[in-house]
Amino acid sequence: MKLQFQSDLAYQLRAIDSVVQIFNGQPVRQSNFTVFYGEDAGMIQTDLGIGNRLDLTADEVLKNVQQVQMRNGLPKSETLDGMNFTIEMETGTGKTYVYLRTIYELNKKYGFTKFVVVVPSVAIREGVYKSLQMTEQHFHELYDRQPLEYFIYDSEKLDRVRSFATATAIQVMIINIDAFRKSFEDPKKEDKANVIHRPNDRLNGYRPIEFIQQTNPIVIIDEPQSVDTTPKSKEAIESLQPMCTLRYSATHVDKYNMIYRLDAVDAYNEKLVKKIEVMSIRSEPSFNVPYIKLLEVRERKAKVELDVNKNGKVKRTAKTVKYGDDLYDISGERDIYRNYRIEQIDWAEGNESIEVNGNILKIGEALGEIDDDTIKRYQIHKTIEEHLDKELRLNPRGIKVLSLFFIDKVANYRDYDKDGNPVKGKYAVMFEEEYRKLIQKPKYRTLFNDIDVDIDVEKIHNGYFAQDKKGKLKDTKGNTQADTDVYSLIMKDKERLLSFDEPLRFIFSHSALREGWDNPNVFQICTLKDSGGTYVSRRQEIGRGLRLAVNQNGERVSDYNVNTLTVMANESYEEFVAKLQSELEEETSVTFGKIEKHAFAGLVYEEAETEEPVPLGYERSEELYAYLKSHDYINDKDKATSTLKEELANYQINIPEAFKPWQPVILKELKRITESLPIRDASNKKHVKLNKEVINSEAFLELWDKIKYKTVYSIDFDSKELIQNSIRSIQKMKKIDKIRIISRKDAISSIDRVTGLQTVVVGEGFENYVTVQQPLPDVITELQNRTNLTRKTIVRILTGCKRLGDFQNNPQKFIEEITKIIQKEMKLILRDGIKYYKMDDDYYAVELFQNEELLAYLNDNAVESTKSPYDHVIYDSDIEARFAKRFESDEHVKVYVKLPDWFKIDTPIGSYNPDWAAVINKDGEEKLYFVLETKGTDIEEFLRPTELAKIEFARKHFEAIDTDVRFEGPENDVSEFLLRVSGK
Repeated sequence: MKLQFQSDLAYQLRAIDSVVQIFNGQPVRQSNFTVFYGEDAGMIQTDLGIGNRLDLTADEVLKNVQQVQMRNGLPKSETLDGMNFTIEMETGTGKTYVYLRTIYELNKKYGFTKFVVVVPSVAIREGVYKSLQMTEQHFHELYDRQPLEYFIYDSEKLDRVRSFATATAIQVMIINIDAFRKSFEDPKKEDKANVIHRPNDRLNGYRPIEFIQQTNPIVIIDEPQSVDTTPKSKEAIESLQPMCTLRYSATHVDKYNMIYRLDAVDAYNEKLVKKIEVMSIRSEPSFNVPYIKLLEVRERKAKVELDVNKNGKVKRTAKTVKYGDDLYDISGERDIYRNYRIEQIDWAEGNESIEVNGNILKIGEALGEIDDDTIKRYQIHKTIEEHLDKELRLNPRGIKVLSLFFIDKVANYRDYDKDGNPVKGKYAVMFEEEYRKLIQKPKYRTLFNDIDVDIDVEKIHNGYFAQDKKGKLKDTKGNTQADTDVYSLIMKDKERLLSFDEPLRFIFSHSALREGWDNPNVFQICTLKDSGGTYVSRRQEIGRGLRLAVNQNGERVSDYNVNTLTVMANESYEEFVAKLQSELEEETSVTFGKIEKHAFAGLVYEEAETEEPVPLGYERSEELYAYLKSHDYINDKDKATSTLKEELANYQINIPEAFKPWQPVILKELKRITESLPIRDASNKKHVKLNKEVINSEAFLELWDKIKYKTVYSIDFDSKELIQNSIRSIQKMKKIDKIRIISRKDAISSIDRVTGLQTVVVGEGFENYVTVQQPLPDVITELQNRTNLTRKTIVRILTGCKRLGDFQNNPQKFIEEITKIIQKEMKLILRDGIKYYKMDDDYYAVELFQNEELLAYLNDNAVESTKSPYDHVIYDSDIEARFAKRFESDEHVKVYVKLPDWFKIDTPIGSYNPDWAAVINKDGEEKLYFVLETKGTDIEEFLRPTELAKIEFARKHFEAIDTDVRFEGPENDVSEFLLRVSGK
């Protein structure tokens, strides 16, 4: 089975385009079919090969960066401070795919060919190499089989470095930071440097790194927070002499010139990763036995947790104690603590403990609590149960379910007897016992009709652990050669694990999977922690299973009801969420509820259909920030106040008149900033059941029979009108200035036997001038590819606009501006030129409701229902919740349905899923049938153009099916809507 990749994910394309636009104004590359002699765009001949050539000045790059930052709502860089650029992408959103595709785009646009990917560990290095293998065919199809050669740097194969420098095809070298971190200044210490820094006879006495340096490579750092963390590491990166450095991670430490950010909250809210639910597994305090837990030890005193009586109420409380203290007194004279005294306190480092009534407790250990292994067994039991429940739902859809256990000690899963023979550890024994019990349940019979439990149970789980030289499994920290070996093993299994042909479904791991490995079909993560064991952060845990699931064809499954990651936590739901949010704030740029001065800079609205989108910009963003702060919407710590949150919930926030055009996007941005992580409490989870009485009712069947039909559309427009409108808009376009040619004078400052020639810049300048020999791209083909119009139409637009002089000044900018103008005119004509046709023999059958698997989280995202096809209506927003509750209570609403994700209307700009359908009585007599769209605003000009266009296409769809259904919306006030349509 091979994983399939999607090429049209908007957020990934935005990340790629953000990097490409850094070099806006750089001469564009020639077509693959153009014969050209000499240096092509983006390429320069050097003494040791061919390098990347950047023709832009630092000021031009800075201007481009600021434009990108404004569009993406990021802080503005006042200076470049080096050619370092930061791209932040949440774990599981395709970071590696994005930077690999960016390589192709930079080559396609500008002709850059030399790229070095620097990684922090062998594990991630192997992961990048595997990604290049998996995406090879996908990128060949996207980029007209553009050759790309990739390899892992190996100090034993230095000829490959020479080939990297001399080849004209795209070159990608993957290298671990440790392979070139150790350089040298003293020739006497040459043997201690990495091979890459030593002169080599096979390279004519050159150092391997010199070949890399002369290519002016674009350096891509994967996980920079683990790569350039020390001065030596930063020096090593600089030693590559990169043209620029692109840094990709979810958790940046240094945020150099950030140009794109997709943080954890955005990824969750935009459904780009699995939704998360937490199953809390812990013992409840009984207060019936003396409970004592050691929390902390200091010199001559300790902090313990006790069940303390205060004012007649018992509460678990932390207390400081010293030698000889009577716990009866400290507990508020609770009889169960009578005769319990602190008999000893040991504060020696590594041996911190206390003694109570002959019991020695180390930090984290407790008396009077349910046995720790009992809790662990129950965690394993619930993980298996959740896994099997998901198999019942997902196996028929071709989706294999995987579960992942993190453990602190390998011996707890795989141990050795006194003769050195491997034996099952306690977790392996617990797992097999609980698994055998659970699969006997009648509901799982369809999964295990033909299974031989005694034989097959050992095939379904396995551990991935490091080994010593004798093959014995061992604990490690995740950064040893032994970890590398086990990592390679599971990476090779990554795709095989997704196949039903592979029986392995439960994976146990120590440290090898903490970074660099994830699998899209991990649906359960269970951490079996021993006190004092290696700490694995909650963010590291969930990162292994955030990626959206794939089916047996390797295709991404977009159904959000499928994509749920269940975390088995041995702490409360509230504790888990609070600590995860705290980790996110510490490790990423996310600060929940913080509103910054630049937050609104990238927000845009379209002033009129014939105008360009108008950005709010940095200056107006600061003005809006100041207004919000002065009106008690933002506090002194730049956090959203309760006033702001309350008014946002009701869409009542006051926005100054000057900002009214941007009001909908401002409100949306404020809601995004003030939202917390959408993590559900699995203890409140409930399977939604079919309301058979409703779905079989005459009212619902009549409604469904009116809206069930699918349509097809045709597009007919006058090309002459498109040509005339495009010419008119192009003639109004601002003048495009010439490209500046840079001149630079260097002088040799010294010659060294080790470092070679050293140069210094002695002069630099530029002119607004373009030589007649400058290669010009095939503008007709470029525009044809971007607009899908015929060559004849493109030629008529170009010759009619009389602006080809601008094309010679700056070909790339001309092509980009013309593309935007033509696409805008096409969109306007398209809206009027589309026609829908009803398909009598193709429709959504009512039986599809029986196949829908929905989960509701009570008191969180569901309203109990007696009028819709299910016993709960699941909502996605406050507005939808208000509509659902009112539909339930209003006597005029007979039946209604929150239209499922599979109810889609095709449009030229993507499929569209309306919100509601309803049967409403007017004046107690006439039945009216509605399909309804609910939005945060009912003012059309406040909607994004794409949303507005889809709504208009939906109107035409329902007009075409001609079944007396009224399409209403956008609506945001359910009372006003019902008053208007019901006559009451």
